[in-house]
Amino acid sequence: MTSARAPAAAPRRKPRQSRARHTSQALQEAFVRLWVEKGYAAVTIREIVAVAGTGLGSFYEYFENKEDLARVCLHLRSKALLLAMRTAVTAQAGRPLREIVDAVIDSQVEAHREQPLAWGAHYLLERHLSGPEAYRKMYDRFVTEWVGALEAASDLAPDCRKKEAARVSQTILYGLMAHAHIGTGGRPDLPALSRQLRGALHGYLAGAA
Repeated sequence: MTSARAPAAAPRRKPRQSRARHTSQALQEAFVRLWVEKGYAAVTIREIVAVAGTGLGSFYEYFENKEDLARVCLHLRSKALLLAMRTAVTAQAGRPLREIVDAVIDSQVEAHREQPLAWGAHYLLERHLSGPEAYRKMYDRFVTEWVGALEAASDLAPDCRKKEAARVSQTILYGLMAHAHIGTGGRPDLPALSRQLRGALHGYLAGAA
């Protein structure tokens, strides 16, 4: 089925008011639900608005097309992980690096505990829709958070190459997290994943930081 498209009109508005935010959120939640159930390619805009309880006109007020909605969902989910990481580091600032890293791992595992199937779909879709520039920008934001985590530690070695250590740490975290969700169809063993992350990150950082 081909999704109907509304004619181009005024620029899409950002959902600032309460009702507008509710409509945008409803569309995002409907998309994620259908995306998990049917796969991205099979989801149509008509189905999204039907599940969200809105109309086509409302959809096109906020999103250009299905791909635009998908990109917004991917971006917001990644931002939630960034916020969880930042909150964990702030709460543990001034403590040994090992404790800060454990807090970061816990924050990311807990963020994935809710809607694991949606996270599995997230990592799959991210590979199809995130262009190199968008992917690089988000990756760099996580690296910046890791630099902050290293700098917050009380026992960081003075000669630590923080940017390098931050990039490798993010690669370990993202790689294990993404593949655990993709490889299990969104049903990862989170305790095992937590243990694996601790072993990999502590092992690397023991020499690097």
